[in-house]
Amino acid sequence: MNQLRIYWKIIILSFGLVLFSLLIGGVVVIGSVTRIKEDELQQRLMITARTVANLPNIKQNIEQPDGSRHIAPIVDNIRIINNVAYIVVLDMNRTRLSHPLSERIGGTFTATDADAAFAEHTYISKVTGEAGVGLRAFVPVMNEQHMQIGVVVAGGLLPGLKELIADERQSIALTALLSLLFGIFGSALLARHIKKQMYNLEPQEIARMYRERSAAFQAMHEGVIAIDRSETITIFNERAKQIFGVEQDAVGRSIRDVLPDTRLPEVMELEQPVLNQELRIGKALIWSNRIPIREQGTTVGAIAIFQDRTEVARMAEELTGVREFVDALRVQNHEHSNKLHTIAGLLQLDKKDQALQYVYDISEQQEGITRFMQEHIADESLAGLLLGKISRGKELGIHVEIDPHSELKRFPPLLDRHDFVLLLGNLIENAFDALAEAERERKEIYVSLEQNEHLLSILVEDNGCGMTEPIRARMLEHGFSTKESKNRGIGLYLLQGIVRKGNGELRCESEPGRGTSMEISFPMTGGLQHESE
Repeated sequence: MNQLRIYWKIIILSFGLVLFSLLIGGVVVIGSVTRIKEDELQQRLMITARTVANLPNIKQNIEQPDGSRHIAPIVDNIRIINNVAYIVVLDMNRTRLSHPLSERIGGTFTATDADAAFAEHTYISKVTGEAGVGLRAFVPVMNEQHMQIGVVVAGGLLPGLKELIADERQSIALTALLSLLFGIFGSALLARHIKKQMYNLEPQEIARMYRERSAAFQAMHEGVIAIDRSETITIFNERAKQIFGVEQDAVGRSIRDVLPDTRLPEVMELEQPVLNQELRIGKALIWSNRIPIREQGTTVGAIAIFQDRTEVARMAEELTGVREFVDALRVQNHEHSNKLHTIAGLLQLDKKDQALQYVYDISEQQEGITRFMQEHIADESLAGLLLGKISRGKELGIHVEIDPHSELKRFPPLLDRHDFVLLLGNLIENAFDALAEAERERKEIYVSLEQNEHLLSILVEDNGCGMTEPIRARMLEHGFSTKESKNRGIGLYLLQGIVRKGNGELRCESEPGRGTSMEISFPMTGGLQHESE
């Protein structure tokens, strides 16, 4: 049986159920037909016995010495007409005055079930004999003075199972044939439908795929969560349990009860994927992709893949800081080379006082900038970024000015240094790009960071080429850029994600030919959700 294909297993099982149902139905039908036959025989026997008991010839001859000679022929004709097995007329001495077998006429009726009939009772009794189960109808015979003068007994045999089947053999054969044909046809259709629903796979193949899929999900470094159309969890691997701190088995439970903020039901309702979204859960930085599951054009569930990006973010911060410091060192090396050449030239011209004053001036300038960063910018990575951008601006011929009242002592609740390095770096780099296309004698970038207990405001202004209204309307779109090169149109899109993550607000003012002002504000105590402009 285990070697049979699922198609034949379903056919055999379905066909067996049809046969079993047919057998049960046959038993019920035979029982019902037996009761009907019994009721019909009871009525016929009672009518026949009453008819004989009320005949005048029976009443007149029942008490005569030779009454059997007159009664027997009459009763025998009635027996044949009414199709009963026997009719026996008894006098009050229980002597038979009629019987189908003539040799029994004149004998005594000894059956005990006739006692009540000699007390003027009318009834039917059931008896079992060698020929089978029979019924007897007892009717008393009353004279004109309403006195009992005898008893009429009408009897018949109930049909057995063989007789019933023989009588209905054509109907039974036709019913069985049609049931078997429709049973086979229906079983084949059901088997084919189930096989199709199972993608023509055998149970052992499905079991093997399930084991392989479960092993693959458990081995993944990413957390995987899937739900069906009723929002019930169907997949929740071990990595997802580690990321979200879920200890008990979550499969089979509602996603809203286990993790209310996964937004998987929303993805299923909107039928749109949410890709590359960053979430902050506790101290972990989570990168998620949520995709609806479609089957034949219908959304039947949703799946989410979560990556713990905490370590990756830390490494990115380090790499970003290293890159900025490398750029700053390269620019400073070039700048110091120029300054050394200047000092050497002054010494060759024997202008020692001017050379010494020049050294004092550049040293004081550099120390002032470094001291300002140390006192007003608490995070080293962000301070290094700003120093690097100042040096980068000098190399490009762009004056990068930091507002002397700028201050950043702590980050907003939902953001960290990685977010701010990415945010400020993109804003200043966009300003560099805008100034590269502008033809100005003095190119400037103004950076301001203002912070109090309730709000943090970041402002980056430039006097570059500016943006037209259509460009400004699309500047936050993923992949949109005015420059025809690869890997463009990503910076402001990522910046928009950081603004949303920190419940911030982005304002942009720009005028072609005059420059652009980008201002971002974040609440320091949670605040309300704002939409980016």
